Amino acid sequence: MSRSAPVRLRGWAGGSDPERFEAYNRWSLLGLLAMGPVAQIVLGLGVPAPPAGIVASVAAWGYVLVSLVQLVAAGFFFARGLDAYLGRGQWRGRYLGVLVAATSVLVLLALGNAWFVPGTSVWMVVLPAGTALASLASVLTIRQLLLGTGAVLLLGAVTLAIAEDVRASGPGLAAAAVVLVTVVCSFRGSVWMTGVVWEQERRREVDARLAVAEERLRFSRDLHDIFGRTLSTVAVRSELAAELARRSDPRGAQTMLEVRQIAQDALKEVRGVVEGYRRVDLATELVGAQDILRAAGVRTSVTSPEAEVPTPAAEALGWVVREAVTNVVRHADATTCQITVTLTDDLVGVQVRNDGVRPAGPSSSTGSGLTGVTERLAALGGTLHSRSDAGEFTVTAQVPRSPRSSR
Repeated sequence: MSRSAPVRLRGWAGGSDPERFEAYNRWSLLGLLAMGPVAQIVLGLGVPAPPAGIVASVAAWGYVLVSLVQLVAAGFFFARGLDAYLGRGQWRGRYLGVLVAATSVLVLLALGNAWFVPGTSVWMVVLPAGTALASLASVLTIRQLLLGTGAVLLLGAVTLAIAEDVRASGPGLAAAAVVLVTVVCSFRGSVWMTGVVWEQERRREVDARLAVAEERLRFSRDLHDIFGRTLSTVAVRSELAAELARRSDPRGAQTMLEVRQIAQDALKEVRGVVEGYRRVDLATELVGAQDILRAAGVRTSVTSPEAEVPTPAAEALGWVVREAVTNVVRHADATTCQITVTLTDDLVGVQVRNDGVRPAGPSSSTGSGLTGVTERLAALGGTLHSRSDAGEFTVTAQVPRSPRSSR
């Protein structure tokens, strides 16, 4: 499964759980990332009037303007890095120089303010470097992030060395260290969790496809067993008949009749295999439903009566279970599914309930699967109802216990 494109806010309602999880993480981290430059702007505007004159004033306003540039660059590279981490493209740091240059200018301007203006906050140095580091959390290794964090803290220590109000800045550096480590770890952890969610979704779909492939393999193996043996016999008997015909031996005609009989018997066996494959049994479908749903990562519980369900009703309800389970795997982000079979004196019923219903999008359609099952049940005097409520989808079907009840 290829991971989907980045989710926008307008796609939240119709998105799957992995898509919504990524959208939440993506926009939350972008918002958190933007808080750094915004705080820098506030700090730049709040720099006290310096006694050094116009040079320090220009440095403070330059700090504010460059913070705006870093805000845009950090968001751009974070989004690119996240897409690269999720396998949607290769990381290309083509414009990375913009982020590096903006961060370097901000650090230099902050150090200049710390030199000329007493009481300059150590955050003016730590925030730009920390913002740049967090924006690259998706593409940097853990070791690189740790080294980068150490470099940022070293910058804070340099600020303490040149600032006039060293004592007041000491607690600020300690707080900056704690916040920086927490933010960088949070960014890296959130990116990792997004990747894990998509990987689990991919495995879930692969498991469901494997379950279908195994069933197809079983069917092909049965056909191979029949045709392999039969065609080998036909080939040998045909060669014998041809040889007898060349010798004008009257047994050649009898041999060909035997070949025809073998072919007819093989045709009956193939029809039997196909009929058995098409025939649906409720008990078999319940076992198969558990295997497929559990392979897809859905917790499944099945409740059925001890008494045996009559064959006509069992076959009809087996189609209900098969179609309902198919819909759960293909059209829902289910985590749980309950299948309940009920048996009374007059009726046999089955109910399939699952969570994880996807909101109906503009292009969604009902499909013809349940419609076909409804028609099949109606021929036996049965009914089928489906409803969606509070994120759950329920399919309920009932048929008469015996064919006589449907007449």
